This record gives sequence, C-alpha cells and structure tokens, in this order.
Amino acid sequence: MAVPLSQYAVHLRPADNIAVAIRPIPAGTTLSFPGGSITTAAAIKMGHKVALQDIPVGQSVLKFGQIIGFAGKPIAPGEHVHVHNVKAERFERDYAFGADRPAPQPPPTEYRTFLGYDRGPDRPAHQRYGTRNYLAIISTVNCSASTSKYIAERVKASGVLKDFPNVDGVLPIIHRMGCGMQYEGDDHRQLERTLAGFARHPNVAAYILVGLGCEIVQATHLIESEGLIQLGKPQKEPPTVLTIQECGGIGKTVEAGVAAVLDLLPRVNDVRRVELPAKHLILGTNCGGSDGNSGVTANPALGIASDLIVQQGGTSVLGETPEIYGAEHVLTRRAVSEAVGQKLVDRIKWWEWYTSVFGAEINNNPSPGNKEGGLTTIYEKSLGAIAKSGSTAMVDVYRYAEPVTAKGFVVMDTPGYDPVSMTGIVAGGANVCVFTTGRGSVYGCKPAPCIKVATNTPLFNKMESDMDVNAGRILEGTTVEEVGREIFELILATASGKLTKSEIHGVGEEEFAPWSIGPTL
Repeated sequence: MAVPLSQYAVHLRPADNIAVAIRPIPAGTTLSFPGGSITTAAAIKMGHKVALQDIPVGQSVLKFGQIIGFAGKPIAPGEHVHVHNVKAERFERDYAFGADRPAPQPPPTEYRTFLGYDRGPDRPAHQRYGTRNYLAIISTVNCSASTSKYIAERVKASGVLKDFPNVDGVLPIIHRMGCGMQYEGDDHRQLERTLAGFARHPNVAAYILVGLGCEIVQATHLIESEGLIQLGKPQKEPPTVLTIQECGGIGKTVEAGVAAVLDLLPRVNDVRRVELPAKHLILGTNCGGSDGNSGVTANPALGIASDLIVQQGGTSVLGETPEIYGAEHVLTRRAVSEAVGQKLVDRIKWWEWYTSVFGAEINNNPSPGNKEGGLTTIYEKSLGAIAKSGSTAMVDVYRYAEPVTAKGFVVMDTPGYDPVSMTGIVAGGANVCVFTTGRGSVYGCKPAPCIKVATNTPLFNKMESDMDVNAGRILEGTTVEEVGREIFELILATASGKLTKSEIHGVGEEEFAPWSIGPTL
C-alpha cells in the first residue's frame, strides 16, 4: 500500500530528481507523489537521497534545483542515491555577476537591541562593540604557548577573579605556529593578521603578548605592522610584551605575566553592559559535522536569522570556501557588483590551484561522517552550506582574518576545517557565532560565544547538553521561518550575556587554530 512521499521524505524543488529522507525509510516502501510513485529498493537512512525517476549514466542529479553530481551508473526509481552511483565531475557554472541581486530589504518593523560592551570611540566600529569581556594572553609562537597557559592558570588558581565579576575570563590564545615560516611571507602576514584580530577583538578588553624571543613572529614586528596598542588604558600605549629569554626563563615570565594581568584586571572589570543597537552585531556562521538535512533545516533557518541581522543593519559572515565550491555561482549572482563577484571567483580558482599542488581534490571535502549522514559530493554539501547566507546581496569578500568592516552579507575566504575557519572569522571581528551540525559537533570559540544548532531531533535529544537549538523540528512541521526567528532571538540573548552550551562546558580555549598555507621551514 502506497503512503505519501511527504511522510518519509522531502522533495525540495520541482526540478529535483531525488528526495531527501526525513526519517528512515524501510526497504520495499511504496511512496506516492504527484506524477507517480516509487518503491524503495533498499532501506534509506535519514538524510540520504532516494531517486524519484530514472537517472541515466552521465545525467545530472538535482537537489535544491541545482547539480550535485552526475550518475556514475544507471539509477532506477526508488534506488538509494549516494557515493556508490554518483560522481562529482566538473561542470560549467554561469557566474552572471549580479543577475539575481536582491532588492534592499525594507526597514524592520522594530529595531532591536542587545546589552553589550561599548569600548569607546577610540576603536573603529567593527572592533568597538562586544558581547563578552575577556582579558587575553596572546602567545606569538608555539614556544611560548605553555608559558602563556601557565599565566592564565596561575591567575585562575589564585581565586582573584572572584573580585572582578564583570570579567568573563583570562583567555590564553595559544597555537602551534609562529616560526619556521618565510619572514614577511604569506604565512607570517596571515598569522600576524589573525593574532591582531584577536588582540583587537571587540570581546577582548585588554591583552598582553608573550613570546620566546627568537621566533619569526616577533612581538615588536606584530605591533608595528598591525598598529597594536594596549586596550583599556586612557593613553595610546604599546601593549605589554614579555619574552621568556629576556625575562630569564619560564618561571620569571609567569610571575611577570601574572603581575601584568593583575594590573589590567581593574580596568577590564570597570566596563559595564549597555543597551546597543543590533546593527553592531557581526555574526559568524559555520557548519560542521553536516548531514543530508543540514541544507534542509538548520542552514536555511540560520539563513533566516542572517537576513534578520542584516535587516537590522548588522553583518553576517559566511566562510569555508571549499564548501562554497560548486555553488559559488549562486552567490556571484547575488553580488552587488562584478568586482565583488570576481573576488569570490578568484578565491575559487586559487583553491583549485592550491589543492592541485598537493594532489588533493576539493571533492574529498565531505568527510566520512558527512557521507554517513547522507552528503554525497562537495557540490551537494556546498549548496546546503550557502543556505546559511540567507537571501540578501553579497556585499564583499574578505581574505582570511581580514577585518570585516562592511555591513550586510559578506564572505570570508577560509578553509572548510571548522576550527581553522572559525578562527579566521572571529579574528575578522565576529562577536557572536552560530554553528550548525547534523552529526554532533561540540565546537566553541572564545572569545566569541558560539550557538550550536542541531539539524535533526535524534541528534538534539542525544546531545542536548551541547545543542542550543533543535532545527530538526522543521522535519516535523515547524516552519523554517519560525526556527530562524528563534535563532535570531537567541543571538540577541547570547549577545546580551546568556551562556551557550559550549560556554557552560568551558569549551573554546584550545580551539584557536590559525590557517597555515605554506611550508614549514
């Protein structure tokens, strides 16, 4: 007996020759839909695809009305559509710069606010308005990473932070880079840009720099090249710099670091939350541990929230360039100009070159977990990923960790690997982040709070202590718009101080992961 297709799967666009399972479909299930019916040849797992018609060898497989791959062998109606019968071959995309550029949004019916930190007019707007209040200890090189961590641990262990209730924490920014790179080469400049982005981040009230003394990334070069000053002081002073070699070893550096932190804490604690317009929010978006329903539930819902942020006059940032690949034409058609669209195309071409140098394929991006969740090709993953960007015009494209100064929807060139991607986006100034996941990522990214959205209800129920929003309700009848507005409201609440699940767990100190693009020398 046939049952309606909608009980088991969603047919996203009329042109699609597949449907996506919203719950497991047993083998031998007959599903009816306008124009015909199919019987599943085998069991289809949630998030996976089932063919609605014959798909001959070489014919396009369509999802979201777009190409996600090509049949590698004949696919019969009712057959499971996945890596065993679909190939990701290159195909021409029509970039048509600005052809689908949307009209400007109407003003919102209500201008919203959040309770955040105004760092004052000495900071540019993209570095001025914070949602958290941290003091950072920034390591210039891996050789000073442990020392930087020891300073933070010593301060925490002393119990002194209880006397500074307005301080969200003393945050060590440690990493595995800082030397073994070309002096003033791409990696050197990019790492300094990333470190400076965290030093000047709107959620960082003050910081100190800790180095070894003989590394490539010298604190003096970082200060001069990025124009760094000490935050939280009335005069424009250079930041405190400690080097292990000059201080006389780890122990003396830790002592000096603790003293420097104690000197800054009163200034950090003095700042208070004030009511600020939502236009000062810079939203960082990311997806990780994605599944076949990411592009059906969580990502489109985040796209609604992204549009609402932009409508308020704020900024939404989309990263993960390898997860735009194959869908970049959808974004170039939304570009405000050919120049902006070409910026994105140039980054796509660079990634084709970059991966070819190492004998890699961008289509290798869907991880084993992604494929287990139903994602077949990078094209499918990308089309789902860009849903996070909403529907507004693409106003600019930024380099990794470059300060994001534009208002509206923008793209930042980052890798697809989540910690590296989010590090660049936060360095660019994102003061609140939303991370969607279908398999169960537990990511956090201090100093920016990170809201996590589950794509399906089984995941949310299983990992409720890590998930902030259940977008799986969309598969059960709740509208994408309703969940999108829920995410928007949670963004405002989080910006005002509500803790995310990752913050409750204390996640976010180990996840600072700058992108290294060149050789280690």
